[in-house]
This record gives sequence, structure tokens and C-alpha cells, in this order.
Amino acid sequence: MVRGRRSAAAGVEPLTPRQKWRAILLSTLLLVPAYLAIVVGVIAADSESANAPPAGPPIAFGLAFLPFVFTALALLSTHPRAPGAILRAMGLSLLVGIPVAAIAPDLVTALVAGIGAGGIAALRADQEGVWKARALAVLAVSAYAFVMIRVVPDVTLLLAPTLPFTCLGVADHLVERRREHAGERLAADRP
Repeated sequence: MVRGRRSAAAGVEPLTPRQKWRAILLSTLLLVPAYLAIVVGVIAADSESANAPPAGPPIAFGLAFLPFVFTALALLSTHPRAPGAILRAMGLSLLVGIPVAAIAPDLVTALVAGIGAGGIAALRADQEGVWKARALAVLAVSAYAFVMIRVVPDVTLLLAPTLPFTCLGVADHLVERRREHAGERLAADRP
């Protein structure tokens, strides 16, 4: 007996925009302390001052807190396969974040790219093919962070934790709008 693979959201009510943005907002609020701890730890590690605090504890706290951020994003968006999505999110964040950290000479770009990539897996997607738009959105905000950290580093350093999950919500919204317009054009073309 051969079974067909069911859609991830089969039998689950569609996620309303209000639920999606609530999940994004609360997950972003959880992301801020993890992000800041990692940044503080890296700055302490880079410091040549004898009075610099140890770098290990803040970095460890920030990295240990990231799974809770992805858990919040998956659960608040009512992901039907939340445990697997959380594991994929952690894997993607490492798979994308580490190479970007090796290429980009700044930490902010790597954090935005890695956390955004993890968010692609953690945030529930009700529509097929939305991952492409989400990947482009993460690429766009990563490039934005890469450029802006050189132009206005202080502002970018503080703004960066708002970028990864917000870009996913905007990408989903644009995909929905494009599909609505395509449906309207199809209906108008019918005799």
C-alpha cells in the first residue's frame, strides 16, 4: 500500500495575518536578548582591554536561547509539525549563518542571514512555494545589513534583530497579494 504525502497544513485552519504577525512580533521580542548577548560576547572577545568581561557566557546564553526563539515562532504560528520545523530551523541557521560569517567580515550580517534562514523553516507556511519568496527576502535583508553596517553601524546594530522574521511576514504578504491579483486577472479574462 503506497501512501501519498499529505500537505503540512492539511486539516489545519489557515493562519490569519493577525496570528502570523503576532508570532513574528513575539518571536522578535524573544530574539532581541539572544542577539544582544551574542553581540556583547563577540565585542568582549574582540576587546584588547584588560577589564573586558569574559566573552563565553554571553555568547553561550545567546546561542542557547535561539532554540527557544524558533520554538516560539513555530508554536505561535501553529506549525503542524513544530518539532521537526524547530530542528530544521536550527540546522538552517547554522548551515547559512556559518558560511555567511566566513564571507562577511561582520557579525550582524551572519546573524541576520542565519536567523532569517531558520525562520523560513520555523514560521508556518500555508501556501506552496512561499519558501522561495522567503529565501529572497532573507537574502535582501542580509544584503541590506551588510551594506548598512558600514554606513550607519550603530543604527544597524540595533535594528538588525527586527529584520529576520519581519522580512518573512512581508514576503508572505507579497506572495498572497500576487496570487490574489493573478486570480482576479483569471476571473476577468473568462468570458
